Amino acid sequence: MDLFKQVFTLGLGAAVVTKEQIEKVVDTLVQKGEVSRNESKELIQQWVEKGEQAKQEIDDIVKTRVNQALMNLNLVTKEEFRELERRIQALENKNVSKDENE
Repeated sequence: MDLFKQVFTLGLGAAVVTKEQIEKVVDTLVQKGEVSRNESKELIQQWVEKGEQAKQEIDDIVKTRVNQALMNLNLVTKEEFRELERRIQALENKNVSKDENE
């Protein structure tokens, strides 16, 4: 059980383990007598919560790293692109109006 807890607390393992997998491991621990039935429900809940927290942390890290990489590439954001489209459209409209008046 200690080995499983160590792997589980690393975070990555917690994020990829499903509730069903957790329940199987805990059932095995109950069968071996290492955990009581009452403890098993609490243990399952704790591990599921840790898994969800770890998944969220990993998601946040990935988003941060992707955003940093994109910023380093100096790519135009959607907002900047839309603003440029609006400006171009305004200039085209102004140009059309000017041509009509001539």
